[in-house]
Amino acid sequence: MSRGVDSGNAVVLVSGGLDSATVLAMARAEGWICHALSFDYGQRHKAELEAARRVAEAGGAETHRVVNLGLGEIGGSALTDAGIDVPEAGGEGIPVTYVPARNTVFLAVALGLAEVTGATDIFIGVNAVDYSGYPDCRPAFIAAFEQLANLATKAGVEGAHFRVHAPLIELSKADIIRRGTELGVDYSLTVTCYQADEGGRACGRCDACELRREGFRAAGLPDATRYIPG
Repeated sequence: MSRGVDSGNAVVLVSGGLDSATVLAMARAEGWICHALSFDYGQRHKAELEAARRVAEAGGAETHRVVNLGLGEIGGSALTDAGIDVPEAGGEGIPVTYVPARNTVFLAVALGLAEVTGATDIFIGVNAVDYSGYPDCRPAFIAAFEQLANLATKAGVEGAHFRVHAPLIELSKADIIRRGTELGVDYSLTVTCYQADEGGRACGRCDACELRREGFRAAGLPDATRYIPG
């Protein structure tokens, strides 16, 4: 991960969670001028949007945009359809918390913002180690989208070279937390839970909460997560 030759601008996807907060800190540490991008995509856990605003501000983002997407109209995920229960234990295969084509859509919008801001670099906090089996968190997906970005844009056709950075993709959750802590990330600002309450307090039971809790334990660091009592 290094600063671009032609532009210091980068688009950073910021969900409000632990991983994206770490990615923003890593990009800023490399000297990038970061344009944070978040999405109101119909998710049930809206507290993450307020967390995204906190993370973007605390992380020194130059700008922060929240784009409205209607993925809830498509449904098919426990994160966008109130009729599908959020699982409280991992299982085999791709879980019902997978949102169809979410990262593809997010990166496509980020690519558009990159063209507008003159950026050729996009950062995303996907992870292929401690993750829930999502197909759009794999290295092959990131490589394929980067190829698409350079084929599908005016800037790419005119000679720009887009790069999609996924600096967490091969790190464990513990390694991510250690790295973010070294960079001064305040994880109490973040929301990871799939069913957080309106105040951003975590349920402590869902798959996302389990991965986060285990990450802090393995890192040997205190867990700053706010949990719902009981």
